[in-house]
Amino acid sequence: MPLYFAFDELMDPARMAQLSPQVKSLGQGRLPRHHLIVMSGARVTIRRDPLREVHGTLYEVPMAAMPLLDRRFSGASKIIQPIIGQGGSKRAVMHLLPENLPPASQQDRARLVEAARAALLPDAYCEEIETGMVARRKVGAPLFKAPTSSFKS
Repeated sequence: MPLYFAFDELMDPARMAQLSPQVKSLGQGRLPRHHLIVMSGARVTIRRDPLREVHGTLYEVPMAAMPLLDRRFSGASKIIQPIIGQGGSKRAVMHLLPENLPPASQQDRARLVEAARAALLPDAYCEEIETGMVARRKVGAPLFKAPTSSFKS
């Protein structure tokens, strides 16, 4: 079964289950070096950005359900990208809309934040969706996570 990376309202597993009950959620995923662009109607796309990342939900989608996603995203490009999920990097299908829609309203952003919170995405990312700007770092929080080692000492 192909993997699908949802970074729009389908981040919410309940909403994806309404579209296709056969879809299985594999948890959170992230696409590094990209950022989310929110457009009117809570439609989203992504753009390359070396300093940011897009969070979403990774799904296992049966081949029979892929046409449902294709119809939902008519006019979108379908691409395959490596997504970092639980257990490492996996190649997943995603839909990219053209950036020709007007900017999102606060109601559109609120709908996406609701889906992101339902998918248990990080609070900082939910704040980024809500404001359209990079979330402020909490005082004393490290800039980056320290790498971990598998070596035992």
